[in-house]
Amino acid sequence: MAVPGRPLAERRLAMTVAPANLLAVRDLLLTYLTGLGPSEVGIVGDSHHIGGYHCGSDRVVPGDYSVVESVRDSSGLTLNASGMDVGLFSVRSGGMTHNLRSFSTWFVAQCVADAPDTRDVREIIYSPDGIAVRRWDRLGRRTTGDISHLTHTHFSFFRDSTKAERDQTPLFRRYLTAIGLITPPHQENGMEQNDRLVENTGSPSRTVGNVLADLQNLRNWLISPVGTTGLVTPPMANSPLQLLLTMARNWHGAAAPTNAQGVDGGSATPQAVSDVLAGLPAETIAAAIPQQVAKDVADELSRRLTA
Repeated sequence: MAVPGRPLAERRLAMTVAPANLLAVRDLLLTYLTGLGPSEVGIVGDSHHIGGYHCGSDRVVPGDYSVVESVRDSSGLTLNASGMDVGLFSVRSGGMTHNLRSFSTWFVAQCVADAPDTRDVREIIYSPDGIAVRRWDRLGRRTTGDISHLTHTHFSFFRDSTKAERDQTPLFRRYLTAIGLITPPHQENGMEQNDRLVENTGSPSRTVGNVLADLQNLRNWLISPVGTTGLVTPPMANSPLQLLLTMARNWHGAAAPTNAQGVDGGSATPQAVSDVLAGLPAETIAAAIPQQVAKDVADELSRRLTA
């Protein structure tokens, strides 16, 4: 397992360093996984490591798999170590116990799903049960590892990601959030704040404001004298409201003959009177005639019939 730090004498001999982005991941895990001790999260390989992702350019070996199998590694080779080991731990959160086994399988599942924040992870060597050692390898080269991984999980990161100092904490922060150790940031109400109509009216761009304007328009047409200017756009031709308005405009001319000499001073033609009377029932005509006029008409009709 890699060690978190090295004695000064060893540093003079081996210049491999822990990059800042992996140190940030280490700090994050030690902050929230309280069952994890500082010696349980290592980045730089100890003296037993010969080649591999825990070693930088000064300690890799000819044909080192951590360099030659991917251009992302060969182009990113520096003195940075590019691996991290996480040891045994147990922590309670959200009514559940979380440990190295569940931790490892969660990360492997994210890699298998190709979550965007996993794409700098080259491999994970782990044990899902403390009995068998397995390896998820993005390049599909290997499926297992040595038995030391029964008690720790190894992460390899493509070397170009450590060379570029790309932030690796989002993936690990997402795990800590998923198990309830980090509270997710407050999310504003995701409901879209606009006044678009909820139901499909056949006109997706219409808003509540448009409808209210239409209602105001309708009100103006209904309470205003026919022909009033200055109102909002008139109803469309042949629309029900436009037909009603047409009838209202024509009613004045059609009603005038019934008054003979109406209040507006208009005069009626015999044909207009005949047309209007032909469309009215006798009861309606009788009800519209004043009593004295009705008496006079009755007397005149009686005189004509007996003449």
